[in-house]
Amino acid sequence: MKAAYINETGSPKNIVIGDLPKPEIGRDDVLIKVMAVAVNHVDTFVRSGGFPTKLSFPFVIGRDAVGEVQEVGTNVDRFKVGDMAWTNSMGYDGRQGVASEFAAVPEERLFHIPYKVDPLQLVATVHSSATAAILINQVFHAKSGQAIMVEGAAGHVGTKLVQIAHTMGLKVVTTSNQADFDKMDRFGSNAVLDYTKSIPGQLKESGIPGVDFAVDTSGKVALEDNIDILNQGGMIGLITAPENDQFTFNVRKFYTADKAIRGFVMSHATVNQLTDAAHLLNQRMVDGFLLDDELVKMPLDEAANAHYDLEKNAVKGKIVLTL
Repeated sequence: MKAAYINETGSPKNIVIGDLPKPEIGRDDVLIKVMAVAVNHVDTFVRSGGFPTKLSFPFVIGRDAVGEVQEVGTNVDRFKVGDMAWTNSMGYDGRQGVASEFAAVPEERLFHIPYKVDPLQLVATVHSSATAAILINQVFHAKSGQAIMVEGAAGHVGTKLVQIAHTMGLKVVTTSNQADFDKMDRFGSNAVLDYTKSIPGQLKESGIPGVDFAVDTSGKVALEDNIDILNQGGMIGLITAPENDQFTFNVRKFYTADKAIRGFVMSHATVNQLTDAAHLLNQRMVDGFLLDDELVKMPLDEAANAHYDLEKNAVKGKIVLTL
């Protein structure tokens, strides 16, 4: 089968487009004929060796894919030949990736594509959307009526955080460029703030004394500023490091207000977390949410160029490799 793979970690030039043996499936696996694969920043981290994880060479790159079921293992009962399915947790931790004509995926890491949902839009959204869903539900344990601040809300993860939080009944506060204010309103932001101005000042003007949760998707907001806008018992979710990752804050004021800071990366999500997120995502996508990414389609042959473009931030949309 045709595949995009590496024989060692390093630069995008290490990506080879060539033939590898078609994977064999185990009793708990499903073989899919891959239609498309999303390219995420974490894929470049794994390929470069920047994200240490167990790899076996030749290593097929890519973690998120959509495709059609071709074969099922003897223990598989949720899928049958011809089903359309998606996965978003392959290509690391000892699992081969999915940038290939065929991929063997454990049944527990595979989910049905809802009827009438565009598979390409789905594969483009699942990494960011699952990150948002797990952060809100499993890390924050957020409840309807609580307030969340999403900074850099017009980006891939930001838009998903806004939509999921809104549909869960949270009060959503966003920061973005003024050019994206209409988009934020459309996605459900209750208070749209200008990212170039003082956040505490704008919050006060909006009549919001503080928030229960804060997420900076851009890394451009000082951690101390987000600590200051938290309500008692509030939590900051770190999904990227602030640009200045050396900081000081009033520890006594922090702990006596019962505040918390939690880090989260999708690569450490459990199967249960992924499954819960998948159910939520499928429901929201059926309702028309989360499918807003601008697609940049490339053939599998251009996998190396896709990695170069992503590392240089040369594309605004979501890169999807098609087969």
